[in-house]
This record gives sequence, C-alpha cells and structure tokens, in this order.
Amino acid sequence: SRKMKKSMGNKRNEISEEQIMDIVSLYNETKQNKKIKIFDNEDFGFHKITVERPLRLNFMLSKERIERVKHEKVFQNLATSNKKGEAKEKQIEEGIALQQRIINTLNTNVSNEIIKNREIFTKKLKEIFKKEGITVTSTVLKAILNGLSEKDETADICMRNKKTVEVDTELRDYESIPLKKDIQKYFEIEVLPHVPDAWIDETATKVGYEIPFTRCFYEYTPIRSSKEILKEIQKLEAEVAEQLKKVFGNG
Repeated sequence: SRKMKKSMGNKRNEISEEQIMDIVSLYNETKQNKKIKIFDNEDFGFHKITVERPLRLNFMLSKERIERVKHEKVFQNLATSNKKGEAKEKQIEEGIALQQRIINTLNTNVSNEIIKNREIFTKKLKEIFKKEGITVTSTVLKAILNGLSEKDETADICMRNKKTVEVDTELRDYESIPLKKDIQKYFEIEVLPHVPDAWIDETATKVGYEIPFTRCFYEYTPIRSSKEILKEIQKLEAEVAEQLKKVFGNG
C-alpha cells in the first residue's frame, strides 16, 4: 500500500490496481493459508454503545462555596445589560444590588451541613430566598446551585424530572462490542460489575466496521529462553573485555 495524498478520516493508505488484482486472485482460491483467511462480514462489525452514569452532587452553604457562586458566569451577568443609556445603567445597578442581596443572604445562612439530595437543598434555598423577598430566574438559581455543589458518589441521584435521571457527562464512556455478541449480556458482564449505576443510551448506539489486520494475521514469535539470552550477554561481555585489553595494551 502507499500513503494517500489526503487522508479520508482514519483512512491514510491506498492499494494499487495491481495489488487489488492480487487480492482478487487470492480470494478466488478460497483456501485458507497464511495469506488468506475467510471471515463473515459481521466478524469486522461492532456496536459502539454509549454508557451513561447519573449525576450525584452534595450541597453546602459554606463560605468557600458561597465564594464560588460569585464566579459563576450567569451570576456575574446579572451586573451586565444589553440596553442603552439610562436603561442600561439602571439594569446594571439593579443587577449589582441583586448580587449583593443574594451573597449577603447566603452568608447569613452559612452552615457546614452537607445535604446529599438536590431536591431537598433546592427547596431549602428557595425558602431562604422567599423569606428575604429575593426572586431569581431558574437560570440564576441553577448557577447558584452549581456554585454550592460538589461531585459526590455517595449522594442521591439528581433528577431532571420525576422520571428522568440527569446524566453526568464527565462520566460518559463508550464500549465497542462485536456484532456477534449480545449487547445486554456484554454490558452485564463487562460494565455493571464496575459501575452498577450505569445504563446504555440506546438512542446513541452506532454500528461500525474495522478490519484489524494485525489481529487477523498475527503470527506468534516465541520468546527466547533466559538461558539463550544469558549466553548472548556473556558472549558480548567477553568481546567487550577483549576490546578493552587491546585498548589498554594488556592483550
């Protein structure tokens, strides 16, 4: 094969017309040998599955986490405006005032209590804001929750709604399963023992094909014995010693 002038995805080599004719000729022999092996199309196919895991967070109204809220982009944007003139100045002033009220309220309720359920913590946070007459959009509330949270494998699963689990995209993984293997059985044997809360996103499963030439035509070369290697080392040592004698005039 020869290198292609321009790669096509993972394809970087191409075969000549002459090589194609040789391959066809070998294929027509239909006899397996070192150069010819017969496979089903499915032998080269695989399902690429997406393995998802749930988002698990704990929440705390600590000084450190409250400080993180200040750096949330959505929270910072409260003090910005797309308007012009006096309307812009007014919106920025109101945004800064809201930021200060939110941070002051959070600092007033500082606690080292760790809550491992987002729904419970969100309810508590809304009650605190309601008591202080603070109204925030769902987007701002999400930013505040993000600043007050940390990943925690022991925490309850976060839900998008009553029926849908929220995915932790950072834990997303992929598995390539041969077409001839049962996806569910493979998943139960190879994945679930390591991550029991994982599941397959069946809407994202793809079928692909790859011809692993090295695996198909690999020939095992026995490793040399330790005795053989030792003899070779001793021979080299003797040759080096002989050369040193000649250099220093002792030979």
